[in-house]
Amino acid sequence: MPDWTYHPLRGTAAAVLGRRRSQRTALRLLAAIGSRPSGARLIARGFGHRHPPQRLAGEIAGVPVTVRLGISVPPALAREAVRAMHPLGAGVVEVAPVSAADVETVREAAAGRSIPLVVRTGDPEAEASLKPHVDGFTSGDDPHVLQVSDPSVTAAAAALEEPDAVVLARPGVLIEAGPGWFARVTEAATPTAPAPVLRDLGRDPRRWPAWWWALLVGLGMTGAGLGAAAITLGPVLLWYDRDYLGMGLHELHALNHHLVHFLRHDRITMAGTMVAIGALYTGLAVGGIRRGWPWARQVYLLSGAIGFPTLFYFLATGFVEPLHTATAVVLFPMFVAGVRRTPHDPRWHLAPEGPEPERRRALVGQLLLIVTGAGLFVGGTVISVVGLTGVFVPSDLTFLGTDRQTLEGLNSHLVPFIAHDRAGFGGALMAAAVAITLLSMWGWRRGESWVFWSLAVAACAGFLPAVVVHGLIHYTDFLHLAPVYFGIVLTGTGLLLARPYLCAKPGAGAGAKPRAGADD
Repeated sequence: MPDWTYHPLRGTAAAVLGRRRSQRTALRLLAAIGSRPSGARLIARGFGHRHPPQRLAGEIAGVPVTVRLGISVPPALAREAVRAMHPLGAGVVEVAPVSAADVETVREAAAGRSIPLVVRTGDPEAEASLKPHVDGFTSGDDPHVLQVSDPSVTAAAAALEEPDAVVLARPGVLIEAGPGWFARVTEAATPTAPAPVLRDLGRDPRRWPAWWWALLVGLGMTGAGLGAAAITLGPVLLWYDRDYLGMGLHELHALNHHLVHFLRHDRITMAGTMVAIGALYTGLAVGGIRRGWPWARQVYLLSGAIGFPTLFYFLATGFVEPLHTATAVVLFPMFVAGVRRTPHDPRWHLAPEGPEPERRRALVGQLLLIVTGAGLFVGGTVISVVGLTGVFVPSDLTFLGTDRQTLEGLNSHLVPFIAHDRAGFGGALMAAAVAITLLSMWGWRRGESWVFWSLAVAACAGFLPAVVVHGLIHYTDFLHLAPVYFGIVLTGTGLLLARPYLCAKPGAGAGAKPRAGADD
């Protein structure tokens, strides 16, 4: 489990299972998932796309390791540690101390391993028995092997500055700091360069970096959303809408005096969601991709891969909106340019470590934002399906005071027109939800204020118009709006808990007991 479930749920698990049993259960769960190649990839990606720099590679007891960071466990934990630690970012597992009675246990642990396994033993018989099964043997007096019991990320990263040093954490470090400790140390030990600025762009668009194209998409989405809001608050229908329907606002109002309000409420929520996506993409471009975070490109790519194909919902609804299509046609090449290159060298700057209670509160906030994003994705999926099939939910028809058959009888193009708006909103909500979920999952680091502001602006743009427009048109069915209210509570609480951590100023951690680095 990642830190954002480990710490917030740790107390509950201990109360239900007992402290020691809950710890072993968590380790066994990670080992069960990590023992399978697909499970190991799931954990590694779910914890945030680690890419240890070459300078952290080295060796221990003559055994090459990709990162000079690992864990030292007793034989009783060897099997689970060997299967769980590699996906978490460890480069080596040491089993110590090992006696002749532990030989069979270590043999079983070593079978099928995907991580270097070394053993520390003072028993020549045990060493001889294990030599064909493990990668090497360590000694207790090796000055380059540092056993650490302090979960300080800064101290471990500082120790790795020595090219020959290998840092081995004791189990208590992960119990106290959480499973993301290896990734946080690796990031803290990664050398970085200054981030590029606007004057570095140049005038040739062919040489513009990926982050600049991603920024243009974010700004384009924001502008498109604001334009859609202006149209909705003004004429509501453009010429192609009137041509498709064969009528204007007055005729629609004459058919059903709630119908124009209903169209306006669908379109203003769609516009707010577009602005939210623009805010998220802008933050990812400037705060993430520009600074070389590998996960930022993945968030941007996956969100866009959900959002852009929803243009083809028109194949089911039968209504092609020219302005929507033109926006997608203009932005999609920029989107491709924003993801076609892998991120450049690391150019981030990690804030100093701060108080542990600050980080723990932020992890609760992180969990709440991830739950919110997941809920929004489910909601967007449901809205898309409804828009492409039944179009209306019962509360819609109650508000309109009619049924679908009556509307179809009044104008055969009316229901497909509404379906287009509704399904398009569902697709946009799914794209925003993916960005919110993954940004919250992978971007939670102390001092990364852009993460806070990206999520805060997106929340305001997405939630507030929806609440306001429902109130203005008196569509106030509680069950219909309950998910919105719940999302506002979760998002607001999560951001309030995380704000001191995400928005910590440079140097704000000075004098505090070191703990935090980059959280996964």
